[in-house]
Amino acid sequence: MLSSAPIPYPAPVGGASLFLTFKGPRNTILIIGGDILAASRAFAALEAGMQVIILTRGLVCDELRWRADQRQVNLMDWGILPSASTSLLASAPDTKADTESLSAFLTENPSISLVCITTHTADSPALARICHAHNIPVNVTDLPALCDFSFAATHRFVDPSTGGQSALQVGVTTNGEGCRLAGRVKREIVSALPKDVAGAVRQIGKLRFLAKNTGDEAGECEEGEDSNAATPNRPVPGWRNSAAESKDESSRRRMKWVAQVSEYWPMPRLASMSEDDMKLILSGDSPQMTSSYSIQPQDENSLHDLTLVPPPKKGRIFLVGSGPGHPSLLTIATHNALTKCADLVLSDKLVPAAVLALIPKTVEVRIARKFPGNAEGAQAEMMDAAVEAARRGLTVVRLKQGDPVVYGRAGEEVLFFRAHGFEPLVVPGVSSALAAPIFAGIPVTQRGVAESVVVCTGVGRQGKEVKLPGYERSRTVLVLMGVARIAQVVGAMIRNDSGSGEGLQSGEGRREGRPYPRNTPIAIIERGSMPDQRVVASTLGDICEALDSAGEQRPPGMMVVGWSVLALQGTGDTSVLAEGEERDEERIRKWLGEGRWVTREGIDQGWAEV
Repeated sequence: MLSSAPIPYPAPVGGASLFLTFKGPRNTILIIGGDILAASRAFAALEAGMQVIILTRGLVCDELRWRADQRQVNLMDWGILPSASTSLLASAPDTKADTESLSAFLTENPSISLVCITTHTADSPALARICHAHNIPVNVTDLPALCDFSFAATHRFVDPSTGGQSALQVGVTTNGEGCRLAGRVKREIVSALPKDVAGAVRQIGKLRFLAKNTGDEAGECEEGEDSNAATPNRPVPGWRNSAAESKDESSRRRMKWVAQVSEYWPMPRLASMSEDDMKLILSGDSPQMTSSYSIQPQDENSLHDLTLVPPPKKGRIFLVGSGPGHPSLLTIATHNALTKCADLVLSDKLVPAAVLALIPKTVEVRIARKFPGNAEGAQAEMMDAAVEAARRGLTVVRLKQGDPVVYGRAGEEVLFFRAHGFEPLVVPGVSSALAAPIFAGIPVTQRGVAESVVVCTGVGRQGKEVKLPGYERSRTVLVLMGVARIAQVVGAMIRNDSGSGEGLQSGEGRREGRPYPRNTPIAIIERGSMPDQRVVASTLGDICEALDSAGEQRPPGMMVVGWSVLALQGTGDTSVLAEGEERDEERIRKWLGEGRWVTREGIDQGWAEV
């Protein structure tokens, strides 16, 4: 009979995966031990939906005894197993008997897929060997050499709207190098995340559900937002407009947009999405394809107000660059436009939340609903929204990442706004093309290494291919918006279709000029200037494999190609132009060391002070 006493311990809430490959009631974990640590392992397994068997030698903590009373775990004593040691007070249990009984028990219970030994005794190594003999992964506390898996320090977030457990968890592991430190790192991560992060996860879950169950093709979406997760900016094939979409294209577009808002929208905006917002996001045929971030109602004049109303003021439009991402790199002009002038901010999706957070709460912010394959439509919608707001007398700030005229389509917008009666003011910003490399320790020009720099794009208008500059030893090439197509870009750089490169020099193919040597240094800079910046550096021959090994991509990203990539690394190398190509392989080995690529995370801590 279940106890009716007050619940003294937290109730496990399902849906929290203990391991990616071990989840659900088909799996059972055997925990050998009855201490507090065993109770902690049992609770984690229960939240993963696993069956839990506790095998102990008489001593059981209060929590495990309570969970056994509630039938959450199956509590068993060694004494009931055949051939087990029977003396509970024995200082040295019969190791042979215990291993035999454990082996028999594992044979009789084939559903056991994990074993965790929390009580460290002299027979722990022997018990671990029995698990290995049965091909069952085992974890032995404080004996990492015997462990097939380890437990991360985890935290499950509380949903602020319900007060209950959310689907969001974070886990930190030091792989046995410092368990206590892992707990501290976990706390640091949790404290640094925004308070509405769990709410954002809840709303994205609802958005995913709507995306998969919208329209006549409900349930037919085979490609989720996690498909090709390493390349979130890959275009949606064949997308033009919602009226001409096939069912498959519609499904792909909806799930692609779920991935895009997950990647780019600020957490507060995600957490505050209403169902109407979600339907608007997924519709694809609404005239209002932008989405408000913070809408403050306007006070209406009283009908009894006798104050003369002045004629409506003429609205203004600013085209403003937000810099590469770090808020301290905003110009004073941009900061003033956002904080003192704006009535409406129309922001590109790549502008980071740290910059949007500077905008007063009374200012409406809309984020462009732009995803690969929909760039033209989203661009037109933002320009129409700016003109409509300016006609109502509002000051509109059209906010772009980096500098508006460096692949920011500012020219198109200037001509559009001028044709509609508004002369926009273009406010330059710090271009990510020049700022991101130095955040990665790469000078775009350097005496003795790089005498010139070329900025180009890896993808043309409407996804068309572009011609890349050919190889010049003394030149740095910066490729923007091409990381999602890195295989094609790198292939065009190093490919020599004619064998001698003459055809490419004459303008054929995707490159104008000589092919690049395969050992040419290249760096991929992702999220340049932001705290989660990542730099993956290698040679053109190995960079695709290097980027794949780094895991999921972090847009926006750019490529830096040329010998300046290694100029300031380590002790430096500024003799590239003074010496011939015969020393290039030696340079590469000195730069990369034993491996074929290097990966660096984060930015200099000094940026926290400026």
